[in-house]
Order: sequence, then structure tokens, then C-alpha cells
Amino acid sequence: MKTILVTGGLGFIGSHTVVELQNVGFDVVIIDDLSNSNISVLNSITEITGKKPEFHRIDLRKKQEVKNFFDTNTIDGIIHFAAFKAVGESVQKPLEYYENNIGSLVYLLQEMRDRKIDHFIFSSSCTVYGQADELPITENAPIKPAESPYGNTKQIGEEIIKDTCKANNLNAIALRYFNPIGAHDSYKIGELPLGIPQNLIPYVTQTAAGIREELSVFGDDYNTPDGTAIRDYIHVVDLAKAHIAALQRLLNKDNKNNFEYFNIGTGTGSSVLEIIKAFEKATNQKLNYKIVAKREGDVTAAYADTTIANRELNWKTEKTLEEALKSAWEWQESQK
Repeated sequence: MKTILVTGGLGFIGSHTVVELQNVGFDVVIIDDLSNSNISVLNSITEITGKKPEFHRIDLRKKQEVKNFFDTNTIDGIIHFAAFKAVGESVQKPLEYYENNIGSLVYLLQEMRDRKIDHFIFSSSCTVYGQADELPITENAPIKPAESPYGNTKQIGEEIIKDTCKANNLNAIALRYFNPIGAHDSYKIGELPLGIPQNLIPYVTQTAAGIREELSVFGDDYNTPDGTAIRDYIHVVDLAKAHIAALQRLLNKDNKNNFEYFNIGTGTGSSVLEIIKAFEKATNQKLNYKIVAKREGDVTAAYADTTIANRELNWKTEKTLEEALKSAWEWQESQK
């Protein structure tokens, strides 16, 4: 069976994708520097699948460490999650984001070129579209100037991969995620940010659990029905399965171009206030929240047109928003 390297494989999306890879029979090797993850996730993955993935603690910004890894491991394909990912933090720390997100990508692609590894899946983001002119967002939407350094690293990352595919025998797929939420059905893995959460749902669950005093809703004067920002929230297990579909497309040589990109979402947008109400309904928990000023870097609304991904990847979401929110809460409760 093929051996797949998953960078950032102990993170939120990475860990769920490792589980799905193992479930369909792939051998998995994980690289993670544990900067925003916990080594305990490795045991949790093993408990779910019955098979412990090989793990290497490596900082991908260190070129020699990356080279040393590939000198001693045979890899058939790479799914690249490892990156800093907080929009707000990227505005405050742009150089750290460019160094980490771009440097590590370049070092990986250099090793792939030198060793003729030609299957690559890139963890991209709907942030590449900026504030889209039309909703839902299709893959044909223009790439707008990025609203944040984080978003810019995803745009630049895609450009680097596209150029590499042209110059070398690389086949790559960029998956442009919308907003992943939820947890595995076992509640053994989920979203566990270190420190103060940067994403909405862990802040929601931590507020409901009493860890955070109140939830800040950033802005209520957006041009949306209730004034709060709209996003497309996808269950992380559905998202993980999209990576399996993309990988199999490459391995089976079903890709139509050597660089492809797909929107991965549900196709439905939900506002922050709608999420709060849906969470309260799904969990019977009351949320303490207040409206505060908008955050720099946030767009008004973003939700996906998933027609192309549904057709080309033979993939579609299966889980509801309520299931995702309930699983996120159950995961939070399991952390006690």
C-alpha cells in the first residue's frame, strides 16, 4: 500500500485526515512540530484506527531536517497541512507567517522534485478569493488581493505549486476549504487550539463550558441579513474525506491537469448569530456573547459552490451543521 506523508498531521484537519487515510488502507507518516498541536493526538488516532502512524517531530522551516527526513523515508504522496492559520494573528505577525507558510512549502517541493515524488495535495483556503463579487463562490471567481497575510500565503502557495507543476513532473491538487468545524464521532480527536482560540467554534464551545467568560461577535453592521459575517461551515470528517478523494484522483491518474483546485464546503452560508442559535438548539447550552468591533482581515460573506468538487472528486458532504456543532460540544465536554 502507498505511504502518504501528512504534514501537520496532529492538528485539527490533519488528524482527521490521517484517520480517514488509515481507514482506507494507506500507510501514514506524520510530520508535526507541535507548535499548535499535542502529542497525545497520536495515541488518540491509534485508539480510533488500531494502527499507530509513524511520527517525526520536525520544524519544516529547517531545510536540513526536511532533507534528512526524505533521505531516510520513502514517500508516495504528500498532504501538506502544516501552516500557521489565524487571520488576525497574521496581521500582527506577517513575517512569521511568510517564513513558516512559504518556506516550508518550498522545502517540501524541492525534495519532491529531487526525489521524483509527484502526488501533492495542498491545504488551501477560501481566503484566496478575498471578498468575492458573487455568491456562492465558484472556482472561476477571480483571486482578489488578499485581506490578510494568512490569505496571501495561501495565494502565493498556490502560485508556487502551479509554477512547480509547469516546470517539473508534479501533479497537485489545492483544496480551498471553507470553515471546518466539529469532531470525530468517537470524540477522541477534535479542534484543540493551544491558548486562546482563533476560530469561532472552539470559542463557542469554550464559552459554553465556562472556560471563556463570553463570546465576542466581531461586528454586527456587515451587509448581511442580521449584520454578522457569513461563512460556510463544513464538518471536519467530510473535509477529511475530500482529501482521500483528491489523493485517489491523483494516484489513479484521473486528474485533467497537473494542477487542479476545488472548493470544499457545504454550499450553505451561516451567519455568526445563526451559528450561536444553532449551537444553543443542538446542545441545550446558553451562550453568553457580546457584539464588538470588526476584525481587520475578515470578509463579509463567503460560501462555496461545490458543483465541480462534487462531480470531479465524486465527493459530497454528508453531515449537517447541527451534527457538526453537537460533535464539537461533545468533544469539548470530553476534555474535562
